Amino acid sequence: MTAQKTQKTRGPKTAMVLAAGLGQRMRPLTDKLPKPLVPLRGEAMLDTILDRLAGHGIAKAVVNLHYLGQMIEAHLADRKTPAVVFSQEDDLLETGGGVKKALPLLGADPFFVLNGDVCWLDGLTPALERLAAAWNEDEMDALLLLHPTCSAFGYEGVGDYFMDPEGRLRRRQERQIAPFIHAGIQVLHPRLFEGTPEGSFSLNKLYDKAQEAERLWGLRHDGEWYHVGTPQELRAVEDALHHLAEFSGQK
Repeated sequence: MTAQKTQKTRGPKTAMVLAAGLGQRMRPLTDKLPKPLVPLRGEAMLDTILDRLAGHGIAKAVVNLHYLGQMIEAHLADRKTPAVVFSQEDDLLETGGGVKKALPLLGADPFFVLNGDVCWLDGLTPALERLAAAWNEDEMDALLLLHPTCSAFGYEGVGDYFMDPEGRLRRRQERQIAPFIHAGIQVLHPRLFEGTPEGSFSLNKLYDKAQEAERLWGLRHDGEWYHVGTPQELRAVEDALHHLAEFSGQK
């Protein structure tokens, strides 16, 4: 995206963390613990995400709840920044339905949405700061952080998107291999949810809607990204982060 486009930005002031899922692939760790509270190097993944949001200056974060939601609510009871507001889901609403239900809490301006189990390391500039700077409300309904498929730690899929030189996205078609995966971090505008159904639906439907309108954009992540889906992958990520910390001289 050009410098002229990034001058017309208005970064998000609120965020939503998706924390309602069942975490079935992470069993048995999630038999009695929601996946966002599974510790990674001694800290719940959800805490790491909220700390990143606080560091970016986000004052309010919505966290949706369903599976073992009372544990997440209790875990965050004493958190001051960002201020956490809960969106309770009696039935699983998937990603799109969960965000739609929380729209009254998120407000009328663009907002961040992050998966509750996303694990990443920033490059020279924090990813949230780069997304906020790249956001252009005149041209975008959705801006996704993308990571190169070939260097996504632990990821063995065929990617999600192609990105043109300006940053517009096109979803991978059947039997294609795409160079980028969606990293689970994004900026969305509330207008993207206009006309959406009640109940459960995926954000993927809205990405496709935005793509058709040429309002789906991407930003390449310049740091590291880790796939954390199973207990085995969790251990592999912990080992990788431990070795990286040793190499860089950190504890």
